[in-house]
Amino acid sequence: MTLSSNDKPRFRPSQSRLIEEQIATTFFGRRKGKPLSPGQQALMEDVLPRISLNPTKPIDDIAAVFDHQPETIWMEIGFGGGEHIVRQAKTNPSVGLIGCEPFVNGVVKALTQMQAEDVSNIRIYDEDAAHILDWLPDASLDRLFILYPDPWHKKRHWKRRFVSDANLERIIRVLKPGALFRFASDIEPYVEWTLEHVARFPALEEIDGDPSARLQAWPDWQTTRYEEKAFREGRRPHYLTFRRK
Repeated sequence: MTLSSNDKPRFRPSQSRLIEEQIATTFFGRRKGKPLSPGQQALMEDVLPRISLNPTKPIDDIAAVFDHQPETIWMEIGFGGGEHIVRQAKTNPSVGLIGCEPFVNGVVKALTQMQAEDVSNIRIYDEDAAHILDWLPDASLDRLFILYPDPWHKKRHWKRRFVSDANLERIIRVLKPGALFRFASDIEPYVEWTLEHVARFPALEEIDGDPSARLQAWPDWQTTRYEEKAFREGRRPHYLTFRRK
């Protein structure tokens, strides 16, 4: 697949209608846990709409959705409770971050952290991340994270794994040449699945793919509560890094 950063976005008039239908009918696992408190509900009603992305509207420049017009755009797919994305946003205030997370309680946790840390350089989409990948202009991301995604252990559910041929094509299209794709998981079969799928795409090359190197966290990584649980239960996290050629 050969893409030019000068190519126009692939947004089509019919795409808006398609996304609206998908949003109305798709269910990706559990969407909500325990009931929200009044304060959390207020964040969802008052704050989230101001920083939400709308992939039904065409866009030529993703930087335009941020107040500070960032030159560097990162995206995290499935940010969970927001620990990683909020820390990255606070540590890298000049970067614009896009976070996708369909789990309501995860979104509200991220909003709570953003408010507490006075973070304003994150934009959120609380539905299927594939909508955003299809909406983004070509070669618009400098870095993309998929960290501890749901492994969907049962074979009949493997089709729900986010790492798939279709989604890797989407990811390749939106990454700039030289951009990084970071993937982490403590589920070895999903790590192997990811390596096998990425190997099908010459546009992505693994950086330092030695098995021992994959067990070393990235220099700027800080462990999360989920990862601490994985260590306690004897699972070894793997950290994979791929570069867009």
